[in-house]
Amino acid sequence: MTAQTGVAVVTGGGSGIGRSAALALAGAGWTVVVAGRRQDALDAVVAEAFEFDGKVDAIRADVSVEDDVRDLFDTTVDRHGRLDLLFNNAGVGAPPTDLDSISLDTWNQVMAVTVTGSFLCAREAFRVMRAQDPQGGRIINNGSISAYSPRPLSAPYTVAKHAVSGLTKQIQLDGRPFGIACGQLDIGNAATSMGGGAANGAQQADGTVRPEPTMDVADTGRAVLYMASLPAGTNVPSLTVMPTAMPFVGRG
Repeated sequence: MTAQTGVAVVTGGGSGIGRSAALALAGAGWTVVVAGRRQDALDAVVAEAFEFDGKVDAIRADVSVEDDVRDLFDTTVDRHGRLDLLFNNAGVGAPPTDLDSISLDTWNQVMAVTVTGSFLCAREAFRVMRAQDPQGGRIINNGSISAYSPRPLSAPYTVAKHAVSGLTKQIQLDGRPFGIACGQLDIGNAATSMGGGAANGAQQADGTVRPEPTMDVADTGRAVLYMASLPAGTNVPSLTVMPTAMPFVGRG
C-alpha cells in the first residue's frame, strides 16, 4: 500500500502537539501549512522542517476569528492547489477551578478556541474538500481523554472536549457522500506545556495530588501521521494515545 500524502493544515501548529504533527507529516512527504497566532513560533517550525522532503508553510490565524479561518483555507488552496488533511488541533484549557467560581470570560475563552475554532476550521475544510477535484479529504480532531473521563475542577475543558467529540461524529456522518473522512485523536499526558504538568502532580478524583506518567510529544505526531496515511476509503473514527501506566482505565 502506498502511503497517503498531500496538502495538510495543522492548527495550533507552532508548538506542542501541533508542531509534532507538522514535523511528522512533513517528514513523510506532506506539504504542511502550520497555523497559529504567533508568527515567530510558526516560522521556527518552518525552519526546523527545512531538512524534510515535504514543504512547510506558515499562515498566521486565530481560529476563533471567522475571517482569519476563511483566509487560512483560501490562502492554502491559492498556494498549494487543494486540501487533503486538516488536523484540527488548536485548543486552550483553564486553571483548575471550583464550578461555582468559573468566570464567564474563562468559559467563553475555552469555548471560543476549542469548540468554535474547531467548528470554523472543520466547516472551511469541508467546504474546500467537497468542492475540489478529486473530491474528499480527511479531518482529524484533537480530542482528549477528558472527553471520556474528566479531571476534577475542569468543567470548561471537559465540556469543550465533549463538544469536539460531537463535532467529530457529525462530520463522520455528513462527510460520507463527499469522501470526507473524520477521526478523533484523544491524547493523555503528552509532555507539553498543557499536559506535561501531570509529571509534577495531578489532582485525582479522591482529592489527592499524585505524579502521573507522561509521554514524548513526538508520539502524538506519529499517531496523527498513522491516521493521515491511511487510504481514502479507510478511517480511524477514534484513537487514544497515552502513557501505558497513566491512570485512566479502571480505578486509577
